[in-house]
Amino acid sequence: MLQRPTKNEYPDYYVPYVNLVPEANLVQLLQENLKKTITLFEGISEEVSLHRYAPGKWSIKEVLGHITDTERIMSYRLLRVGRGDQTPLAGFDENDYVQAAQTNNLSLKTILEDFKAARNSTITLVQNLPESAWANIGNANGTEITTRAIAYIIAGHQMHHCKIVEDRYL
Repeated sequence: MLQRPTKNEYPDYYVPYVNLVPEANLVQLLQENLKKTITLFEGISEEVSLHRYAPGKWSIKEVLGHITDTERIMSYRLLRVGRGDQTPLAGFDENDYVQAAQTNNLSLKTILEDFKAARNSTITLVQNLPESAWANIGNANGTEITTRAIAYIIAGHQMHHCKIVEDRYL
């Protein structure tokens, strides 16, 4: 089982995401959370998917698009750090990505299919990384981070945003 990252393996702003991840087999957790996410978003109508819980907040479609974009970016970081690449990796502005994606012009089903593809790709990457790769240290967004921390951040980020959808949107 993949060992939980220690606090010194990632920046403080990721603490809430890592703390959401329970003690469990991470691959199984990613698979279970994929199923939960599918169930959550399949239960939302196209009309409701455009809902914003407050002015200036993202729509439900935009939240799912953000989850998917972040999954891809963090999986890329996972691959690079896991392979021992020491090249500093750039950060990204989540609001710019949401605006550029224009997910409100897509069907919720299309966005969900995109998330499924991204998550399945993450799962195979996590499954196939060699044991020695998990402690690798890389640099993303100007800070040091380990491969194992990135994997936990991916899981926690998705959990965080699904909880927000459940609590604030539905």
